[in-house]
Amino acid sequence: MKRILTAVFAICLLLSSDVFACTSAIFTGKATPDGRPLMWKHRDTGEPNNRIQYFKGEKYTFYALINSPDFFNNEAWTGTNEVGFSIMNTASYNLKDDDVPSKMMDKEGVVMFKALATCRTLADFEKMLDKYKRPMGVEANFGVIDAEGGAAYYEVNNDSWSKVDVNDPKIAPQGYLVYTNHSNTGRLNDGMGYVRYTNADKIVKEQINRNGAITPQWIMQNLSRTFYHSVLGIDLNKDKELVDKCNGWFFDQDFIPRKSSTCSIVVEGVKKGEKPSNTVMWTILGYPPVGVAVPLMVSNGDNVPAFMTAKETANAKMCDWVLEKKKEIFPIKRGNGNKYLNYYAIEKYMKPAVEIENKVFEMANPIVEKIRKGEATSADLEAVYKEVEKIF
Repeated sequence: MKRILTAVFAICLLLSSDVFACTSAIFTGKATPDGRPLMWKHRDTGEPNNRIQYFKGEKYTFYALINSPDFFNNEAWTGTNEVGFSIMNTASYNLKDDDVPSKMMDKEGVVMFKALATCRTLADFEKMLDKYKRPMGVEANFGVIDAEGGAAYYEVNNDSWSKVDVNDPKIAPQGYLVYTNHSNTGRLNDGMGYVRYTNADKIVKEQINRNGAITPQWIMQNLSRTFYHSVLGIDLNKDKELVDKCNGWFFDQDFIPRKSSTCSIVVEGVKKGEKPSNTVMWTILGYPPVGVAVPLMVSNGDNVPAFMTAKETANAKMCDWVLEKKKEIFPIKRGNGNKYLNYYAIEKYMKPAVEIENKVFEMANPIVEKIRKGEATSADLEAVYKEVEKIF
């Protein structure tokens, strides 16, 4: 009986592990209209309350996405620092090759916090990985860009790491890579996130092949809000007849946005020679399809918009605002009801969110361009924040 229970428990863990996962991509300047790299992370996690926090690190100040209850844990789940070093991660489920117990794992946030506090370049991060204490407590793909044009994924387990260079045309001929929850150097056909990988890669490839621009706005509105499913061959955003036929109800499985989606971030880096602190971290808190992207710059110091941060263990106002709407999207609590989404509710809130977000980009992009030219400072983004704050 004990063996049977153990086996069942292991299977349950395997089936549920993809809940705590993410979808991501790195685009080099080759794939963007202005030559600036972009790093996208669509976060999935068991903690719905996320916020942005400003930190004074060991060497550098930085902005980081954190779990609201974990203010004192020194964990970062995506971030960028004052010298243009930016990092994210996706969990991997095919890299671990040891018997290190689970209680010593899940240290990816600690690794990223240290990297943001101490690293300037990809080379710095590589040195940090080499010197990091073993076992590292990680099984992950770390995505990194820096202010010198570096862009790479690092597939890391407890004892070793491998670099996948997005600037290498043999690896990324179109200047981008998508990563979900498996690693290229890991066990073949093992891991998670294969359908989401295909969803994202197909959407990106089609955009590039039609010479469409890969921008933060395009990523937020075409990746973080897509309800395309490559296996089923459906796209809820485009097939009203299907949505009506199913009364708006669909199984929440293998779309990029899922019930576990809590944040979407696009880090807009700088070209080599530009001021590193002009990196922009476009951020949606809460459930991305119905949230609004807001531009953040580390050069603004501790002046994170009040609605995106909080003191100690409180929640961000923006996140709470989005999560209230999410209740209508996943309203069924009994039995397996929590596995179903109400697309009519998504549609109800997504359209106005996009309208607001379009206005944010329209206001913010000229300000960011002036900042790059030295004609404005990040403090001038306050006008954008005041416009966003009107929606609460």
